[in-house]
Amino acid sequence: MLEFPEAISIAKQLNDNITGKRVRRVLPPSKAHKFCWYAGDPADYDAKLSGAAVRSAENFGSYAEILFENGQRLCLNDGVNARLLSCADAPKDYQLLIEFDDGTALAFTVAMYGGIVLHDGSCENEYYLKSRNAISPFSAEFEPYYRKLLAESKPTLSAKAFLATEQRFPGIGNGVLQDILFSAGIHPKRKLATLSDSDRDRLLSSVQTVLNDMTACGGRDTEKDIFGRQGGYRTKMSKNTLDQGCPKCGGQIVKEAYLGGAVYYCPACQPLEKA
Repeated sequence: MLEFPEAISIAKQLNDNITGKRVRRVLPPSKAHKFCWYAGDPADYDAKLSGAAVRSAENFGSYAEILFENGQRLCLNDGVNARLLSCADAPKDYQLLIEFDDGTALAFTVAMYGGIVLHDGSCENEYYLKSRNAISPFSAEFEPYYRKLLAESKPTLSAKAFLATEQRFPGIGNGVLQDILFSAGIHPKRKLATLSDSDRDRLLSSVQTVLNDMTACGGRDTEKDIFGRQGGYRTKMSKNTLDQGCPKCGGQIVKEAYLGGAVYYCPACQPLEKA
């Protein structure tokens, strides 16, 4: 899923590889997807983008967005995969295909769910706006924002719920959450009331350092870039490491369902302390 590190990586790759390319045509979905959302009818995207050149790409929260010279913007989030390839190698099934005048194409596919939204800068989607206005974990304003939300949150809220729900921190989702909590030594179900001042400091540090490491490596090894390559950051707590044992103590990693997604943790290194 597209989260903070991948949004940065994808936007950078798009900037480096499609800026200046001119759209030849846009093809609507070759295969309908029940959980892929658009702004209006994707069949109308061709009329709005044909002939327009790509001006740039940017990222914010869990979104990557392509900006065109005619003022149109194409944003993608969550489960949208973008692949840059030749028109001849375009996949048979896609949720949107943009062909450029140099013979390359950008194919968008969706696994579970996601949005491919074309707009003119007036997108009013709640999640889009929260991501666009989000405070970056790499900014000086992030620490006071983090501490303010901690102070305002219910003591019964779990660590996972605090970081990855209600769009408190757009771009921090169930994927990057796993290594952040492992680095901090905090169980996903641990309540905020049980966190000491040092725990809270350590969690803040983990959010920033782990996201920085993931971003510097071009995203996680559980995700792919626009060329179909895995990210360079090797996850410690994920589907890739479930059978490898904890990298700290060697104990067995646990996987279980919690708050709408799987969590991975080491019971020894991330004890569940009771309030």
